Amino acid sequence: MSALPVLFRTLDCAGGGAIGVATLNAEATLNALSLNMIALLRIQLLAWEDDPAVALVVLEGAGDKAFCAGGDLQQLYRSMRTHHASAERDDVCANTYALDFFSQEYTLDHQIHTYRKPVLCWGHGIVMGGGIGLMAGASHRVVTEGSRLAMPEVAIGLYPDVGGSWFLNRMPGHLGLFLALTGAPLNAGDARFAGLADFRLHHGDKAALFAELQRQHWSALAADNHRQLGVLLTQAQRVAPDDPPGPLRQHFDLIELLCVGADLERTIEHIALLDGGDRWLQKAAAAVRKGSPAAAWLAYTIQRRCKHLSLAEVFKLELGVSLHCAARPDFAEGIRALIIDKDMRPAWQAASVRELDPAWCEGYFASPWPAEQHPLDHLSPDPQTAARRGHERKAA
Repeated sequence: MSALPVLFRTLDCAGGGAIGVATLNAEATLNALSLNMIALLRIQLLAWEDDPAVALVVLEGAGDKAFCAGGDLQQLYRSMRTHHASAERDDVCANTYALDFFSQEYTLDHQIHTYRKPVLCWGHGIVMGGGIGLMAGASHRVVTEGSRLAMPEVAIGLYPDVGGSWFLNRMPGHLGLFLALTGAPLNAGDARFAGLADFRLHHGDKAALFAELQRQHWSALAADNHRQLGVLLTQAQRVAPDDPPGPLRQHFDLIELLCVGADLERTIEHIALLDGGDRWLQKAAAAVRKGSPAAAWLAYTIQRRCKHLSLAEVFKLELGVSLHCAARPDFAEGIRALIIDKDMRPAWQAASVRELDPAWCEGYFASPWPAEQHPLDHLSPDPQTAARRGHERKAA
C-alpha cells in the first residue's frame, strides 16, 4: 500500500467522462484526518471541479474499519502543550499549528458543502468528528450495515465543530443537542433519521456500484449528474437489506422530554439520571457525567447562537471558538486522558456546569480578529447550500 496519506485515482466511464476517487489512506489511525491530508484533498478537489472530464467525486476510506475516525489529535495536542507553556499563551492565535489546522479543515468542509459536482461519500465503518465534517457536506452520503457515526468531542473537552453547530441544528427536534452533549453513536438507520446520510447500501455491494457508475454516460451539466447519481443510489438501495429503527429513533420521544424547555443544567441532570436496561441510554448518561462541563456549555450555547447563521458564518465563528478551546486547559487535558495516557480520568477545570463563571464562558466567543481580517473571509456566503442540496436529493 502506498505511503501517501491520500490516494487519488480516476475511473473511466462509458460515455467518455470520469469519476475522481479520493481514498483516505491511514488505516493504522482509522484514517484520522491530518493537516497533510487536508491540504492534498483541497488541491485535488479544486482540480477535479475544474476538469470537464470529471463528472463526480467519491470520498472513501482505506480498509474496512473506518471512513474517518476524526482529526489527527496527536500533533494538535503537542502544539497545545507548547503554547500553554509559552510566554504567548494568552494569545490564542499564537498556536500557529492549531490556527492552520482548524482553518484548513473548515475550508475543506465548506468546499465539500458548496462543491458544484456530485460528491459521493462512502461512510462505511467508523465516522466520527472530522470524518462527519467531510461526510456532512457531500451531496450523496452512503451508510452501510457497518457504519457507526458520532460527534464525541465533549469527551475530550471540545464541542462538535466542523460545521456541527450548523448541521446539528437542522436535525429533528432536539436530537442535535442530545448528540452534542452525549456523543451517542448512530447506526445506518439513525444516521438517515438524523439527516447525516441519504442512502443505506450493503458494503459488499460497493464494487458492483462502482462498476455501474462506470457504465454510465454522464452529462456535461452538474445538475443532471446530481440527479442521475441519486437515481442510481436509490435503485441500489432497494435491493439492500434495511436496518430496523436505531436507538435514536426508538427513543426520540424520551429525548424530546429530556431536552425540550429545560436549561442546560437541568437537561444534563435529566440525561445523567437515565437508568434502565437500555445500554445505549446508559452510555449516553455516563458520557454526560464524564464529559467536560465547559465543553457541554459550549456545545449547548453555540448551537443557539448559530441557529440563524449561514454555513460560512458558522465556520467563521467556530474557528475563533476552537482556538479558544486549544488555548484553554480542558481540550488538551481531554486528549491526554483519553488518547495519550489513556487513564480515562480527565481533570476538568470545573466539576459541573453550575461552577462555570459566566464571563469566562463568554470569552469563548471573543473573536481574535477584526471583522475584516478573519482568516475565513474567503468562504463564499452560501446560506442556501443545504436547501439546494436537499432539493436535489428529493428530486432523485
